[in-house]
Amino acid sequence: MSRIALVDDDRNILTSVSMTLEAEGFDVKTYNDGQSALDAFSRELPDLCVSDIKMPRMDGMDLLQRLRQKSSVPVIFLTSKDDEIDEVLGLRMGADDYVRKPFSQRLLVERIRAILRRQEAIASDETEAPEETQVMQRGELSMDPLRHAVKWKGRDVTLTVTEFLLLQALAQRPGFVKSRDQLMDVAYDDQVYVDDRTIDSHIKRLRKKMRSADPEFSAIETLYGIGYRYNEE
Repeated sequence: MSRIALVDDDRNILTSVSMTLEAEGFDVKTYNDGQSALDAFSRELPDLCVSDIKMPRMDGMDLLQRLRQKSSVPVIFLTSKDDEIDEVLGLRMGADDYVRKPFSQRLLVERIRAILRRQEAIASDETEAPEETQVMQRGELSMDPLRHAVKWKGRDVTLTVTEFLLLQALAQRPGFVKSRDQLMDVAYDDQVYVDDRTIDSHIKRLRKKMRSADPEFSAIETLYGIGYRYNEE
């Protein structure tokens, strides 16, 4: 049973969404602000966090920033329909997805399941080969799906589930272009619609993290109007 943290200052949302998620078999903990959620996370991390952005005491952005300092737990933001700036900023800060209010609870459930499936796919050893063969080495890049571990020039880089999957998809075939549609298929299930901006925001965040390990990092190339390519260095 996956543990879901639901963070929102709207009591009606906490009640209705938690009932829906529990009916779908999730173990749900609710919090009415970011600070109370963060305090609870210090004792036990959820498998996924669904959070509003605008809240008292500690808003969703601050919660995400504090959470990303120690964890890659997937985060889905709940945003109002006009907060496009918040959506882009949230993705760049390390959120995995967002759902606009007012939202279909069925859509939210599908987004949650999609991210959890992606997380399980990374952790699972689908080929049943020895663990040492699972590490992918591409020049200065090392990726270990079983441990969700990434190194660049020997330095650890912490990535979200989505960022890991995108980097893995690009690095598997250096020199080959991946279109945005192909990257969407890698990162999201077919039933979950996302637009080009979402993929671009994840790539920007991914580059920023890699450059924190190496300011000269340039392995991910943008081909405008086409997609992205990984160039082995």
